[in-house]
Amino acid sequence: MAHETHGAGARLAELLGGSAAPVCVGLDPVPDRMPAELEGLDPIEAIERFSLGILEAVRGRVPCVKIQSACFERHGHLGVAALERVIRNSVDAGFETILDAKRGDIGISARHYAVAAASTGAGWVTLNGYLGEDGILPFLEEGLGVFVLVRTSNPSGDEIQSPACEGGTVASLVGGMVARLGGEPPAGELASVGAVVGATKPESARTLRDVMPRAPFLLPGYGAQGGGAEGVRAALDASGGGVLVPASRSIIRAWESDGNHASWTDSVAAAADRFVEEISTIVGEPIA
Repeated sequence: MAHETHGAGARLAELLGGSAAPVCVGLDPVPDRMPAELEGLDPIEAIERFSLGILEAVRGRVPCVKIQSACFERHGHLGVAALERVIRNSVDAGFETILDAKRGDIGISARHYAVAAASTGAGWVTLNGYLGEDGILPFLEEGLGVFVLVRTSNPSGDEIQSPACEGGTVASLVGGMVARLGGEPPAGELASVGAVVGATKPESARTLRDVMPRAPFLLPGYGAQGGGAEGVRAALDASGGGVLVPASRSIIRAWESDGNHASWTDSVAAAADRFVEEISTIVGEPIA
């Protein structure tokens, strides 16, 4: 049965429609990769101050941020508290915020995870969909949008996701579930059930777009992992949109290789501007 709430998808479509490019900054803070002014701080304080600096630097430049939960969870309950503060700051700053947690469980455990994710204030969460809809519906019932792992960018995902099965591949079978749960949103909106599809897999992206015509695609793997313009264009929907392209290291660590700016946050802002320009050129090209 399709899920009838399209709030998250409608909100995402509106935000992307008013943005220069459908991009997302991945926030993956690591204590031993900090700007000089944050070195020597307590690790939790360092990653929180770094994260807030990134948000301020890209505010007004990008529409969306994706916050890697693991980078905070590894520091225990104080790290989780910092994660919640960063998410609240992100939401308050107007970003569409994705909690990148890749949850995957069923029953009451899935419901606990869903309530916890919703309580952070994030609008979206990433999920492992290979347990079926039982691991997805509780998050939708909490009003969250979800990005379900369908065709991931890591090479070893091929072993599980690319084998043929009835109707296509294992990935397309999961994609069919995503399309069914997302239903048919109103014209101009996106479904609140999206798919993670690697930009490194353009042929799969084309096939999966046919399976999931109204789902937003989160496209990891662009740039550092080898994905390029072809992987983005292959995922575009019939209107020439429906994609969200994340970048992490190339933006949040731009200060490591950029000595042309007065501060590390200026380097981050400049890298975000370059990424927006690059992706806007790609999505603005005619679809082959």
